[in-house]
Amino acid sequence: MRRLRAALAATLLCLTPGAQAALPAGAWELYRQKFVTTEGRVVDDANGDISHSESQGYGLLLACLAGDRGSFASILSFTRTELLIRDDGLAAWRWDPKASPRVTDINNASDGDLLIVEALACAGTRWSMPAYTTAARQIARSLAKVALLKRGGETWLMPAAKGFSEQERADGPVINPSYWVFESFPLLTRLTGDQSWMQVQASGLKLLDDLAKRRIPSADWLSLKGEPKPADGFPPQFGYNAMRIPLYLLRAGLVDKQRLEPFRQAWANGMAVIDVPTGKPVEALPDAGYRILAAAMTCALDRTPVPAELKAFQPTAYYPSTLHLLALSMLSERYPQCM
Repeated sequence: MRRLRAALAATLLCLTPGAQAALPAGAWELYRQKFVTTEGRVVDDANGDISHSESQGYGLLLACLAGDRGSFASILSFTRTELLIRDDGLAAWRWDPKASPRVTDINNASDGDLLIVEALACAGTRWSMPAYTTAARQIARSLAKVALLKRGGETWLMPAAKGFSEQERADGPVINPSYWVFESFPLLTRLTGDQSWMQVQASGLKLLDDLAKRRIPSADWLSLKGEPKPADGFPPQFGYNAMRIPLYLLRAGLVDKQRLEPFRQAWANGMAVIDVPTGKPVEALPDAGYRILAAAMTCALDRTPVPAELKAFQPTAYYPSTLHLLALSMLSERYPQCM
C-alpha cells in the first residue's frame, strides 16, 4: 500500500489544475486541419479513414492540451453520438464511414476508454466543467467492472470486455501492454477512489521489469498462460502497438533505466518493428513521429538533446503524428532540457 501511495503522489503533479502540458505553437492547428473533420471525427487516414475510440481519445486529449475548447466539444459530441453507445457506457471501438451501420465492432477497446477518461478529466479541470469530470468518473467505473482481471495476486487490464479471457482463448488471458496508459491510473484512482487502478499499474510495471530481466521488449500482444509470451494469432513483434510503452512510461514520469533498456536496445540501430524471438528488425520506421520516441527516451535517460529536426511538427499520417505531439507535449512539460 505504501508503494501504491508513493506512485500515486509522484504522478499526480501533471494532473493538477494549471499543469497541462503545452503543445508547440501551431502544431495542434496543423493536426486538427488534417485529421479532425468538422463533425468532430478524428480520422485514421492510414487505416481506411476509419475512426475509433483511440483516435477520438487522442483527439480529445490533444485538444485539451492545446486549450481548444471548441474542437474538444466537437470531438466529444461525435464520440458521444457515434461511439459511446454501449449499454455499459463504454465506447464501441471501430467506426467505418464506408459501412452501414457505421459501427462495425461494438466491442470496446480499453485504451480508448482510458484516453477518453483522461481527456474528460483534463477538460473538467482546465475549463472548470464539473460535468466533464463526472462523465470521466462514470466511464472509469464502467471500465473497472468489465476490464479488470484479478489473477494470481495481480490485477490486469484486459484489452476489451470480450474476446481475451481464459474462457475465450486457449492461450488466455491475453493482454496488450501498450493499453497501459500509465499516466491515467493515478487519475482514475483519484476520480473513483478505487485502488485497483494502482494495482493495475503495479502489475504492468512488474511485467515490464520481468521482461527486462529477460532482455526483451514487450510484444504487442502477450499470453499470460504460464510465462508471458507472444500470443497466438498475432505477429510476435515489438511493433506499432508496443512502441507506445516507453512513451507512456515517460509521460507518467516512470523513468527507470533498467526497465527501458530493452526498448532502447531494440531501437539501437534505428526505429523499426522488431521480431521478438530473433531481435531482428522487420520494418523500418523513418517517420519523425516514430523516431522521436527513441530520441525522447534517450534524452530522459542520458540528457542527450532531441535532434532539432524532431522538434518541429509537420503532420504525416494519423498515428505517427499523434505520437509526435504526445512526445513533444511530454518533453516540454517533464524534460525541458531535451528541447
